[in-house]
Amino acid sequence: MWGYRLSAPYTFERIDREPPDPAALSDGQVLLHFLAAGICGSDVPGFRGTQGRLPGDTGRQAAGMPGFPIHEIVGEVAASAHPAHTVGDRVVGWASGFDGLQAQVVADGDGLARYADDLTPDRAVGLQPLACVLYTVEQLGDLTGKRVAVIGQGSIGLLFSHVAKAAGAAHVTGIDPVDRATLGPLFGVDEAVRATSDRWIGHLPADEKFDIVIEAVGHQVATLGHAIDAAAFGGTVFYFGVADDDIYPISIRTMLRNNLTLKSGVTGQRRRMLAAAGDFVRRHPELPNTYLTHTFAIDDAQAAFELACRPDPTRVKIAIGA
Repeated sequence: MWGYRLSAPYTFERIDREPPDPAALSDGQVLLHFLAAGICGSDVPGFRGTQGRLPGDTGRQAAGMPGFPIHEIVGEVAASAHPAHTVGDRVVGWASGFDGLQAQVVADGDGLARYADDLTPDRAVGLQPLACVLYTVEQLGDLTGKRVAVIGQGSIGLLFSHVAKAAGAAHVTGIDPVDRATLGPLFGVDEAVRATSDRWIGHLPADEKFDIVIEAVGHQVATLGHAIDAAAFGGTVFYFGVADDDIYPISIRTMLRNNLTLKSGVTGQRRRMLAAAGDFVRRHPELPNTYLTHTFAIDDAQAAFELACRPDPTRVKIAIGA
C-alpha cells in the first residue's frame, strides 16, 4: 500500500509497504481505509524537522515513521475489533499512532465516530479539531456575557472564537500576526487584532482585560505569560497549545494577586465529543464550508504541508483527500 514518510526536514517521500493484517487487530482497534486527513498546527514542527516532545514521538525516531505526523483522519472501516464500528462505516477522529498519512491506518476505536452522510470526507476532517475545542469550552463553564480573548487565530483559534461566540460570549477578540480582518468575523470575532501577543499585551489597557483567555498557539513559552497578563481579576486562562518544553515559567504573583485560574488538558471522551461536533455542525451548517479553505490530492501532500508552513490570511483548514 502507499504511504508517506518524512525522509528529511520539509521533505515527504512516497513509499510502498505491507498493509496491516486485519486479523492482528487488538480489542478496540479499527482498520481504516484512508479517505481524508487534516493538517493540524501541531503537525508542522514535525514537518520542519523539529526533534523533541512531538505528538506521537514515543521514544523512537518519529519523523521517519510511515504516516507521521498526521493524526486528524477520516476513513472507511475495513475491519473492526470495536463494538461501535462496523465494516463500511465512514468515521472521523484520531489516528492514534500519529501515522495517518497512509492508505490504511490502525486506530483506537474510542477515538472515532461516524459522521453525517451529507459531509464530504474533506469537510468531515474539521469535526476532529472541533471536538477538541468543544471539550475545552465545556471545561470553561458558562461563557454567557463573558469577554473572551483567543491568542492565535489559526485553524484552532478561529474554531475557539466561533464556539465561544456561539456559547454566548459578549465579546471575542482574536489576536494573530496574520491579518484575520476578513475571516475573523465569519468565526464570531468581534475584534481582530493583527499583532504578536507581546505587542498586544504591551498596549492592552488594564480596564480592558478579559474574563477568559485561551492560548491557542503553542510551541513557544512566552505566549502563556502573555495570556496570564491579559486576564482580568478572577479570570481564567486555558493553555490549549502544544507544549514542546516540560517547564513553562509563569508569574505566580500575577496569578495570586489577580485570583486567576489556569487550566489545560487533552481531549477526553473522544467519541462523545465527536458526536457533539456533529451536532454543532448541524446547528451551524455554514461552518464546514467556511472552515475548509484548501484541499489537496494525496499526491500533493508535500505542497499541502508547504502551504501550512506559510502565513496566509486566506488559509484556515487544509485537508488532504484520497
